[in-house]
Amino acid sequence: QVQLVESGGGSVQAGGSLRLSCVASGYTYSSAYMGWFRQAPGKEREAVAAIYISDGSTVYADSVKGRFTISQDNAKNTVHLQMDSLKPEDTAMYYCAATTDSIWPGYPQTTDFRYWGQGTQVTVSS
Repeated sequence: QVQLVESGGGSVQAGGSLRLSCVASGYTYSSAYMGWFRQAPGKEREAVAAIYISDGSTVYADSVKGRFTISQDNAKNTVHLQMDSLKPEDTAMYYCAATTDSIWPGYPQTTDFRYWGQGTQVTVSS
């Protein structure tokens, strides 16, 4: 049974930092693509960042480039999202997602990912 368990969300003031973590189990982690998506109230779910576990290649949304960093800890089957210089517009529910299907070189879409976590809330106040 595939499980993706997110943690690390919370409330922070603008300019602050948070680190999200996603622990994966139940599939071949080493060959997976993993991503972070977010969804704000009334908006569509959008990709924030994604990583190919096999070679560490990454992709980021333009809105978070230079502020967010996705990384992997293969010993713990975990992917992190380090979020710095947070802005109020980063407020959303953040979801971890995974798939073992190839999604490169295209930009990650929600339909590319088979497995989803339950989400963790990030709130940034001004």
